[in-house]
Amino acid sequence: MAPDPTISSARQLALIALFFFLFGFVTWINGALIPYLRIACQLAEWQTYLVTFAFYIAYTVASLPAVGFLQRVGTVKGMQAGLLLMAAGCLVFLPAAMERTYAWFLVGLFLLGTGLTILQIAVNPYVTVLGPHHRAAQRMSIMGACNKFAGMLAPLIFGVILLNQASSGLENSLSEDMSEGQLQALADRVVVPYAILAAFLAVLALLVSRAGLPPIQLIASRHTSEYQPLSRNAYNRRTVLGFMAIFCTVGAEVVAGDTIGNYGLYHGLGVSLSAKLTSVTLTSMMVGYLVGIVITPRLVSQSRAFLLSNLLGMLLLGVVIIAPGKFSVFAVASLGFANALLWPAIWPQTLRGLGGKQLHHASALLIMGIAGGAILPLLYGWVATVLDNRWAYLIITPCYFYNLWFWYEGRTETRFLRKEAYTEQ
Repeated sequence: MAPDPTISSARQLALIALFFFLFGFVTWINGALIPYLRIACQLAEWQTYLVTFAFYIAYTVASLPAVGFLQRVGTVKGMQAGLLLMAAGCLVFLPAAMERTYAWFLVGLFLLGTGLTILQIAVNPYVTVLGPHHRAAQRMSIMGACNKFAGMLAPLIFGVILLNQASSGLENSLSEDMSEGQLQALADRVVVPYAILAAFLAVLALLVSRAGLPPIQLIASRHTSEYQPLSRNAYNRRTVLGFMAIFCTVGAEVVAGDTIGNYGLYHGLGVSLSAKLTSVTLTSMMVGYLVGIVITPRLVSQSRAFLLSNLLGMLLLGVVIIAPGKFSVFAVASLGFANALLWPAIWPQTLRGLGGKQLHHASALLIMGIAGGAILPLLYGWVATVLDNRWAYLIITPCYFYNLWFWYEGRTETRFLRKEAYTEQ
């Protein structure tokens, strides 16, 4: 079915919002998988963070090949391929659970991440160019709200499926051995939900051809930037800065979301509750996105919202360190609120004034930055082993400092481009 360029922006955004919901659901299942796999596969704490590594490293490995793939087959076929690859990743979980083999779980997670990489590169630029630049962060916040709403549901649903109604020995499984039968029964809980998810992704892949999305180049040509196209050096510098900002932002976001389960165990909250703590972090992010939708750019510019969010994140890290027990866990969850408006501001600042192949390649580089979600949780796990879980959260402090530098550079470039445009007139 040929793309229909007359489809309204609202309908296009609604379709893209569905994809962001899917991104969130698949991504934030990891928060429930970490304590689940720690028990089912009898893992050390640092090994559980290979879950996030296997999933997020796919963004770095697959991003540039995904650009060439999308340029060859087109956006719609690329989206279908991404969805089918995700379905394949879900199916790998079935033999992984039956054999209780951690390596196969990691392979499935890598395939899921690779499929999501293709979808993210295809979809994210749409949100940035589908309307005025000064409202791009607001549109990104809407997508983020859909993403995190799914993220709120995923750990709750999977936490109930995987960990609730477990035997009484489950709560003590970190200190006492469970029988092979109990461990296998726990592992088998993953089979049905991932089979259902694989079927849903396959059906969605068949239906996406009816979406009628126009080529992104056509959308970008309708919403040209107020600035002149960047020189090669300026383009390279901006995309590298954007890559690092995404790396730091996603790293901080994933550390707050995917380590909080183990942090709950550290404070003695119990396995069933700890498996659902990721949903608390994502609820916090959801509130942040909703605030962003309301205040940007009506009350606060997307640039200033980015600045304030980073400062709030640094303040909350201080609370994590000094607050006692459960209050410290709450502070980690509150980092979700501070992190909410970071991603929405990085994309428009980095992609401003780009079009054609530059837009696709810049999007791929930004997606590669999602590798921060693979590296920083592993670093957190190592520091938690050397020091303890509380002090390990300080590893994301440099992320907020870098983002402050990114904000400053963006303001400097904006002033320069406006001055240059004024001089040419």
